[in-house]
Amino acid sequence: MLLALDIGNTNVTIGVFDGERIAATWRLATDVHRQPDEYALQLKDLLPMKGLAVDSIDGISLCSVVPPLTGVFEEACDFLFQIQPLVVGTGTRTGVRVRYDNPRDVGADRVADAAAAYHLYGGPCIVVDFGTATVFDAISTDGEYLGGAISPGLGVSAESLYAATSQLRRVELVAPATAIGRNTAHSIQSGLIFGYTGLIEHMVRLYKLEMDAPDATVVATGGLAPIIAAQTDVFTHVNEELTLQGLRLIFDLNQDFDPAKSAT
Repeated sequence: MLLALDIGNTNVTIGVFDGERIAATWRLATDVHRQPDEYALQLKDLLPMKGLAVDSIDGISLCSVVPPLTGVFEEACDFLFQIQPLVVGTGTRTGVRVRYDNPRDVGADRVADAAAAYHLYGGPCIVVDFGTATVFDAISTDGEYLGGAISPGLGVSAESLYAATSQLRRVELVAPATAIGRNTAHSIQSGLIFGYTGLIEHMVRLYKLEMDAPDATVVATGGLAPIIAAQTDVFTHVNEELTLQGLRLIFDLNQDFDPAKSAT
């Protein structure tokens, strides 16, 4: 079985694949202060919850946008599974050609999203990843990563609003009954949920125009995706496991690949 680890700024998303089928998923809070032993123990405790054994893991694929934790998880995996993970980065075969000005600037999670979206749904496609940041990615008909956009995430915006004001409070991220709020909590929820829905719809519209792809597939992913997906019909698919599926695909591509022998 394959263990897939997506280390994000807010959450570490974990998946175990039995072939192409995802057998289990978990989310952990990202904590740069935790040591390898702590994460190893947490992984060891999680697996039996879904009827999985430590020795059933025979491969690990990892992407990280938190550099201090990359080595921590590599060490944890070596300690617990005696396996060196495939860390998605420069020199990794991904099946996606990145057309960014500097390809190294593209987060490994975005490349994994693009690889999965193109493999599962074809191109052209647009990925909207709802995480700490809300990230938009464009993939061409030929599977090229064209570029993207980054905006503050829904949770970050809500927390910033609370932190920067004296009288506004934290609210649950749910849609109110009406756009015109009748109290402070509903007013904040309206601005966050309906406002972000408008942001998503406008950005997707711009992407389709610039890509000359009015029928482009639009895929939502990330832990907050269902909140916005419930408010709009702009998404063709909602796939919260897209990054994990990309990690599986990239792992498979690299089984017999020697980056020293190829510039791809």
